[in-house]
Amino acid sequence: MVARVCVGAIAGAFGVRGEVRLKSFCSEPAAIADYTPLTNEDGSRSFDLTLSRPVKNGFAARIAGISSKEAADALRGTRLYADRNRLPDLPDDEFYHADLIGLTVLDTGGTELGRVKAVLDYGAGDLLEIAGLALPEPVLLPFTKDAVPTVDLAAGRIIADPPDGLIPDAKPK
Repeated sequence: MVARVCVGAIAGAFGVRGEVRLKSFCSEPAAIADYTPLTNEDGSRSFDLTLSRPVKNGFAARIAGISSKEAADALRGTRLYADRNRLPDLPDDEFYHADLIGLTVLDTGGTELGRVKAVLDYGAGDLLEIAGLALPEPVLLPFTKDAVPTVDLAAGRIIADPPDGLIPDAKPK
């Protein structure tokens, strides 16, 4: 199965002629159109889209087969995915969130802390949500060079140097 990456979402209808308001999660927002056709999360539906014009917080876009406001509104909330192999390669110090999820997190002494469950961004920078047996509850680790000095995708692991007090002294359950 080909890995897929969420590149955008449909925010609802835009106008009355079947256009949708599209949110792009790409670093170059208009690049979302380069990855069509896109699919929904489970891959059961495909969307061939064309950007019409920029609008506040996104784009107006046309999706093949969608010609009414009602049909466009029915797609509200649909997250759009592209095959990972169609996305551009990134520089060595940048990562797709999808590539980080599931990686094993070790501290600088080699002790396993857990696995990356999610990558979150509340506006002040990315946070890695880490959960595992060594942690009584999930923790949010800042995804900075200081806190995460090593990301080894090939080995499937992250070496973390969390700020003091972030990781409780816990024993595996």
